[in-house]
Amino acid sequence: MAPAPVVVSPLVRFSRYAAILIGIKYGSSHHKTLQKKEDTLMKLKEEKKAKEVKKEAAAASSEGSIFD
Repeated sequence: MAPAPVVVSPLVRFSRYAAILIGIKYGSSHHKTLQKKEDTLMKLKEEKKAKEVKKEAAAASSEGSIFD
């Protein structure tokens, strides 16, 4: 037979749940800041890639073709 459950102090119980909620809130806010940075980086990479594609297309069109 299992022993009777131990009565946990209300202060300890409150502290546990408070720590969990604070941790979840911190993780959420930290994730949002990292997501903003990553979105900015992705936007810059997309713009750079678009410029490279445009530059390559311009270079390819200025070279001419064998049919000219």
